[in-house]
Amino acid sequence: MGRTYLVEESIGQYLTELSTKVKPYVTGLLIGQCSPQRDYVIQAVRTPPKEQQQQEESVGPPRLASLDEEWITTHASQVSRMLPGGLLVLGVFMIATPELAKDGQNALRKLIFSVEKSLSRRRLWKPTEEEVSDRAALQICSATKKVVCRTYDVQDPKSSAKPADWKYQSALTASWVALGCTVNVNIHIPLLATSPNHDLEKNTKNGLNRWSKQIEDSVFLINGQVKDEDTELLEGQKKFRGNTQPSTHFSDVKVLTQLGQAGSARSTATVQVCSGSINLRGAVKCRAYIHGNKPKVKEAIQALKRDIINTLSDRCEILFEDLILNEGPQKKDFGREYHVLPQRLFVPVAGSSVMLSDYKFGDEAAGEIQERFVEMLDQPVQAEDMHIAEDISTVAVCPVTDSPSDTQQVQLTKATLLLKLQQNMGLVVAAAVAVLASIFSFNYFSD
Repeated sequence: MGRTYLVEESIGQYLTELSTKVKPYVTGLLIGQCSPQRDYVIQAVRTPPKEQQQQEESVGPPRLASLDEEWITTHASQVSRMLPGGLLVLGVFMIATPELAKDGQNALRKLIFSVEKSLSRRRLWKPTEEEVSDRAALQICSATKKVVCRTYDVQDPKSSAKPADWKYQSALTASWVALGCTVNVNIHIPLLATSPNHDLEKNTKNGLNRWSKQIEDSVFLINGQVKDEDTELLEGQKKFRGNTQPSTHFSDVKVLTQLGQAGSARSTATVQVCSGSINLRGAVKCRAYIHGNKPKVKEAIQALKRDIINTLSDRCEILFEDLILNEGPQKKDFGREYHVLPQRLFVPVAGSSVMLSDYKFGDEAAGEIQERFVEMLDQPVQAEDMHIAEDISTVAVCPVTDSPSDTQQVQLTKATLLLKLQQNMGLVVAAAVAVLASIFSFNYFSD
């Protein structure tokens, strides 16, 4: 038996409208959430048309050979940045004329694997073994309106198509759970002297990789409590269902990051010759959404962890893309530089309790954000509905102008020893308490 896709009812109207404009086909993305029992589709977004594609469609017979795979995967990468925790690109759709129906499924299969490859390349986290890896391929005939939904396992390159149920449902996200947190970031990333051309982007990603592991190992307090990951997220909240408030639940989450390594692991200090450093500082707002069908605590925490990691990684990518566009390729020599990371903003999805996000530089006007939502998500947004969620976060690039002198080496060694001492401070304090306790006992009994 194949998977079941519960689909927001408004998506059916959206796809029907697209089918009346097909010349000769249109592709797009399916956005939603996976769960062990079923998947939820909350939005469908068409691929932005290209001028070249429009010209090709006006000349010659209709064909799928002109399908621009790179353009579609780039769109998927851009859209994925705008999704909060818990939401992902669930698959792709195609609305095509009857004469293209025969080749449509092969084209969709190819797109599904290309999109997944593009998205997984950017991730700083790895999917768990129990996660759903099926992705949807939805094909609609523009003439008959016939809907065919199949799935492919993106973890298996040789995966064959499996049938799936496509069911529309109204108010799909009405009872979803929202989780939110603020994470204070202060990440110091050394730039190794051996790194060619001071590759800031590569070094930053390596530093974020290390930081992401700290987030994975953090403790999450949901509404002030540590909950067993296998319990239901809404356990104990059912008695509040009779109130007059909307059925959407919101949980405030605190993230407790471990300061040192686990007691069983040995700590080592390494001295490396560096050409400078990168410092990421600020407070980032994170959000995740979970379906209302008895969600588990581990599902909610996993979604929020990934949003924390994604939002910092994505805005660093956006910053480097902006620097390349405005300043050209990275220079060999650089001085002390301060850059402002784009701020996160949230925008509600029409007819849904879910909010999507985007990133705004300080000099960007509201109109530019509105244009991006129309282009990327095919969704008009009112300026008053855009909520900037956080203060400014910065990136500081600090060079070392000269090679380390003997004095600098001594200072570096002292700093390393101090760090080592801080890591083991708990053991030192515990030992001191034990010694004082033994002295106190001896004096007490000797009197």
